[in-house]
Amino acid sequence: MNTPVQALSSDRDQPMHIEADHADINDQTGVHVYTGNVVVTQGSMRLTADHLTLQIEAGEIVEGVALGEPATYKQRPDNKDEDVFAESLRMEYYAGDERIVLIEQAEITQAGDVFRSQRIVYDVARDVVNAGEGKGDRVRIILQPRNSGEE
Repeated sequence: MNTPVQALSSDRDQPMHIEADHADINDQTGVHVYTGNVVVTQGSMRLTADHLTLQIEAGEIVEGVALGEPATYKQRPDNKDEDVFAESLRMEYYAGDERIVLIEQAEITQAGDVFRSQRIVYDVARDVVNAGEGKGDRVRIILQPRNSGEE
C-alpha cells in the first residue's frame, strides 16, 4: 500500500500500521472501513480519526476519507525541518494527484505559520496550500517572521 500522504520520500517505503476499535475489510470491493480511535502510522506520517474509509485497488490506496472531531494528520515533508500538522472534521485524500482536501474547521500549521478556513486543499507533492471555499468563507493566516540571517 502507498501512504495516505507522500511527503517524506522514505515514508512510502515504510510499513503502514493501522489500529482501530473495529475493521470491516471487503477485498471484493476494495473498501476498507476502520472505526473507533483510528491511528495510522507510516514513517513520519501519523493520521488519527474516528472513522476512516479507504478505497484499495491493486493493493494500493486510491482514495481515503477520514472523519473526526477533528481528524488529525502529521508528516515531515522532504527538505523541511518542521512537521506539517493538519486537522479538520473531514479529510479527503486523492492518491492520483497526491492531494488532501480538509473540510470544515480546517487548519494547517508548519513552522508556526497557520492557515485556517472551512476548506483547504494541500498539494502534498508540491507542498502548496490553497485555502478558501468562497460563499463567505474567510481565510485566516498567521505568518511568523523569518530570520533573515543578517545581524
